[in-house]
Amino acid sequence: RMTKKRGAGGLSSAELSSLLDDMRGVQAVERRAPAKPARRYDTSFETLPGFADLANQRAAGEALGLSNPYYRLHEARAGAAARVEGREVANFASYDYLGLNGHPEITAAVSAAARDWGTSVSGSRLTAGERPAHRALEAALADLYGAEAALAFVSGHATALSVIATLLGNRDLIVFDALMHNCVTLGAQLSGATRRSFPHNDLAALEAVLKRERDRHERVLIVTEGLFSMDGDGPDLAGLVALKERYGAWLMVDDAHALGVLGARGHGIAEHCGLDPAGVDIWFGTLSKTLVSCGGYIAGKESLIQYLKAFAPGMVYSVGLPVGVAEAARVAIELMRREPERVARLQGISRAFRDRVHQLGFDVGPAWGYGIVPVIVGNTLKTVMLAERMLKRGVNVFPVLPPGVPERSARLRFFLSAAHTDAHLEAAIAVLTEEGAALGLIRR
Repeated sequence: RMTKKRGAGGLSSAELSSLLDDMRGVQAVERRAPAKPARRYDTSFETLPGFADLANQRAAGEALGLSNPYYRLHEARAGAAARVEGREVANFASYDYLGLNGHPEITAAVSAAARDWGTSVSGSRLTAGERPAHRALEAALADLYGAEAALAFVSGHATALSVIATLLGNRDLIVFDALMHNCVTLGAQLSGATRRSFPHNDLAALEAVLKRERDRHERVLIVTEGLFSMDGDGPDLAGLVALKERYGAWLMVDDAHALGVLGARGHGIAEHCGLDPAGVDIWFGTLSKTLVSCGGYIAGKESLIQYLKAFAPGMVYSVGLPVGVAEAARVAIELMRREPERVARLQGISRAFRDRVHQLGFDVGPAWGYGIVPVIVGNTLKTVMLAERMLKRGVNVFPVLPPGVPERSARLRFFLSAAHTDAHLEAAIAVLTEEGAALGLIRR
């Protein structure tokens, strides 16, 4: 039987009285203690890394009378010519290598696709299903590379991130050319694999890495580009295939800028080098350049494609390509194969343009003269000034600055197109000559 009267919460009167005394004591101490000031947090976006640098660069440009070269407004379809901020210009800043952007057959296919299928597939292909256009495009891509299968993603950049992070983990090694595109370096970071780069196209340095580290890792991936977008050169593909076989590695080639540009039929770096494309384990590319659409692709073994369809986040958790986007790329492949003269013209005018620029006294680096011709100025300010002066005189070419390229290697990057006329090319050469001389970059 209970011998003490219990109060609220099951406490005895004595216990409750003691608890109240303790609480009064704590409250008295709190009243005497000065209040601690609340910490203030700066939540402005201006505190983000690099924001101050952007502001300084903008202010410096304004002080020098230079406009911002980024995100310029284009007011018409970009091709060999464009309208930029109200000015008609010869355009050397777009990827339309074969001059297919706006081709009537492609436009008609996109229009029909929008009419019949709408503008979205409204979900992931895993859950919302595939459309015939997805499978037709992937069959055409696989055929280009003599591969067993291919897979098209909704973003080119996200393709590399997703695929590399899916295939590699913390017990693996990825070794990539030092000039690889950002999508590969970020994918390598995301994967958690050990990362090593080798000097551009230096196979001896690559082998030294493989010799030193291959046995420490479970899987190894070597990555290079078929045509490097900043320098306009490519790799020794045969040498890379030999190394990947010798050291038991996978070889991945980013053929984004090579498709439609290299090889007699535009089939890319493998055709250019006269090699069986089956020697490359993972072909990666984008639909946004020669194929005048948007998205990315992987081609290779059926087992690779099935694995990516099940596990690659960029496929499983992302919406599928709109049917019109897939159709644009598929028809572009048809046109490239049907009209090889486009590839031949692109290659001919590219080599001639590179040679003439070099003869003027400009540094064109190691460019092969296929589609991409860099004009390496070195000085960042003079590069921006040269680009702006050329734009004012009707030639649109984009300045590429550090950190996009190494320090002291700022450049103008000319993208050639089969649709460029002789008048476009002559205008570019004339303006480059005159403005380059005015800035002291060459002697006339």
